Amino acid sequence: MRLKKLERECRRLLAGFDVPQPFDLDTFVADIAARRGRPMHLHPLPAPHTEGAPCGVWLATEQADHVFYAAGTGRIHQQHIILHEIGHVLCDHVAPGLEPDDATALLLPDLDPATVARVLHRSSYTAPQEQIAEMIATMINERALNDYVRRPDDPLLGRLHEALAEDARRTERRGPR
Repeated sequence: MRLKKLERECRRLLAGFDVPQPFDLDTFVADIAARRGRPMHLHPLPAPHTEGAPCGVWLATEQADHVFYAAGTGRIHQQHIILHEIGHVLCDHVAPGLEPDDATALLLPDLDPATVARVLHRSSYTAPQEQIAEMIATMINERALNDYVRRPDDPLLGRLHEALAEDARRTERRGPR
C-alpha cells in the first residue's frame, strides 16, 4: 500500500478518537472498549519473547477483546505493541487461515477454545493489515507524545527546542535518507 494512501486511510479512521492529554493508555483502552460495547483486557504474554514469536496478539471472544504484549520490553515499546493490536481491533482485521485453538491454549489456558471468535498476530510487516495497524499505532503515539514535547519556558531552551523541532519536521517531510 502506498504511504500517502495509508496515511489518509489511518487519519480518517482515527479522526473520531480522542487521545487523552496527558496520554494514559488505560483511559484510551477504556474509551475503545466503551465504543465497542465490550471489555478490552491487556495481558503480558506468558512466555519470554523469542525470535520469530509474535510480540503482540489480539484474541477476540464473543464477550471481550484480549490484547497480549511482550512483557520483557520497555514501557514505550509495550505501549506501541498494544496500540498496534488496537489498530487491528479498530479495523476489525481477520487473520486468514489462523486456528484460534493453539493460541488460546497458550494465552488463556482456562478459556474454552470454542468461545474464541478470532486470533490475530503479526505475520509480516509487508502485509497490508500490518502496515495499517503499525501506522495507527504510530499516529496514536505521535498524538500522545505531543503532550511531552512542549516548548520549554526558558527562552534559550525554547529557541533550541524550536530549532531542533524544525530540523526534525524538515527531515520528516523529506523522508529518511
